[in-house]
Amino acid sequence: MSKEKIALFTIFGGTGDLAQRKLYPSLFKLYQKGYLQDHFAVIGTARRPWTDEHYHQVVADALASLHADADQVTAFASHFYYQSHDVTDVQHYITLKRLSEKLDAQYELQGNRIFYLAMAPNFFGTIARHLKSEHILTENGFNRVIIEKPFGHDFESAKTLNDELAETFDENQIYRIDHYLGKEMIQNIAAIRFGNNIWESLWNNRYISNVQITLSEKLGVEERAVYYDNSGALRDMVQNHIMQILSLLTMDQPVEFTEDDINIEKVKALRSLRPYQPEEVAKNFVRGQYAPTETVKGYRQEDKISPASNTDTFVAGKVMIDNYRWSGVPFYIRTGKRLADKFTRIDIVFKRPVINIFNHELPDNQAADNGLAPNVLTINVEPTEGFELRMNAKNVGQGFATTPVQLNFDHDATAAANSPEAYERLLHDILNGDATNFTHWQEVAYSWKFIDVIQQYWDDHQPSFPNYKPGTMGPQAAADLLAQDGHRWVYQG
Repeated sequence: MSKEKIALFTIFGGTGDLAQRKLYPSLFKLYQKGYLQDHFAVIGTARRPWTDEHYHQVVADALASLHADADQVTAFASHFYYQSHDVTDVQHYITLKRLSEKLDAQYELQGNRIFYLAMAPNFFGTIARHLKSEHILTENGFNRVIIEKPFGHDFESAKTLNDELAETFDENQIYRIDHYLGKEMIQNIAAIRFGNNIWESLWNNRYISNVQITLSEKLGVEERAVYYDNSGALRDMVQNHIMQILSLLTMDQPVEFTEDDINIEKVKALRSLRPYQPEEVAKNFVRGQYAPTETVKGYRQEDKISPASNTDTFVAGKVMIDNYRWSGVPFYIRTGKRLADKFTRIDIVFKRPVINIFNHELPDNQAADNGLAPNVLTINVEPTEGFELRMNAKNVGQGFATTPVQLNFDHDATAAANSPEAYERLLHDILNGDATNFTHWQEVAYSWKFIDVIQQYWDDHQPSFPNYKPGTMGPQAAADLLAQDGHRWVYQG
C-alpha cells in the first residue's frame, strides 16, 4: 500500500521567514521519505512580484543546509508555483482559484486542499471568507486550514478570530499549530505515563510533591522585537506551549489513544485550573525583564524596543489544578529570554519518605526534610532528549548514610538527528487528517481565561524593571516563589 499523500498546499505568506526556515525543509523531508511524490503541488502567495523560476530558487536556497542531491531538489521545487497576491483583493482569489484548479487536474490532487496561513492573525478572517466566497474550497476532497500563533492576544480577540474562521471551516478542519506538540519528548509524555504502570500509579497527589516546567532561552528577542514587545513571555510562551505541556502532564488516561478522547481529557484538565483573583496574582506569579551588562544589551536597549518598555521577558508562576488527582500539588512554570542556557525540561518531584531510618541524628539544617533527597523524574525535551531519575542509595563504605544517584537515558544521537523535526511531524499529521497533536478551540479558550487575569493585573501595576541579569535563571523572586512553599527549583543554573 502506497504511503503517498495527495494534496495541494497554498501557503499565504510564502515568501516569509517561517516558510523558508521551517515549511519548505519539512515538506522536502516528507518528499524524500516518499510521503509526497508525484501528486502534490504548492502555491506560494505574497505581495512580492516573483516568477515561478525565482520561487524555485528561493525554495532550493531554503534547502541548502540539508546538502541534498541537486536533481532531487530541482524535482521537488518544480512542484512549486507562485502567485503575487493581495489578501484583500477579490480578483486575486479568482486568479488563485484558476491556478488551484489547473494544478488539481495536472497533478491529480482529487480536490484535497491545505491552506497554511503563515501571516499576521488580523488577515485570517479575511482569507477564510474569500476562500469560501470565491469557491476555492472543494466538495470532492478535504479542506484543511493551518493557523500559526498568536491565536489572539486575550480571550475576546481569540474568540473573535475563532468565530471568523468558523464561518468557513468546521472545527475538525482547523489545525492550530503549537510546534512544541511536535517535539519527540513532548509526545513521549503519554508513553511514559500510560505505558508504565510504575509511573501512572504514582502520578497523583499522594506521591508527587510538585512539578516544574522550564522553557529556558539563552538569546534575547533578536529579530522578533516588534512582535515580542506587543506580546511578552506570558502571552508568547505560557498561554500556548506551557499550558499544552501542563495539560498533557495532568490529564487523566483517555479511553483510547485517539484525537477525540485525548482532547476530552486535555480540556477537562484545563477546566480544572484554579483561577486567580487579581489580588492573588502578585503572590503566585513573577515577571522579569533582563538588564544590560558590559557585553549584552538589556531588553530596553534592543533595537526597536522602547527605552521605557515594561514588557515581560521572564515569567515564573505557581499553577494549581483543582481536581481529585492533583489537589494540593503546585505546578511551577518558568520561561524567559537571556537565561543561563537554552533547554526545555520537566521535573516531577516526588514526596520524601516520611521517616529516614538511616540517620537518627540529623544536622539542624536537615531536620525539616529528614535528610533524604526527593526522588525526581526529569524529562529532557531539548537539546538533550531523554530521561533522568534521581533516587537515594547507600553511600559506598561503612555505615548506612544515603546519597542521591542518577539513572540516565538519552536517545541515541544518530537516531535523534534522523528523527522528524516538529514541523515535519505536524505537516504529516495534517496530511493524515490527525489533529491529536494540535490545539483545539476549547483548550485555547480555557488557557486564555486563566492568563487574562494575570495579564490584566500586570497591566494595572507598574513593575520594577529590569530585575535580572543575563546568564542567570531569572529574578530572585522566582526562587522565592518556591521557597514560600518549602520547595526549590531542581535546575539552579
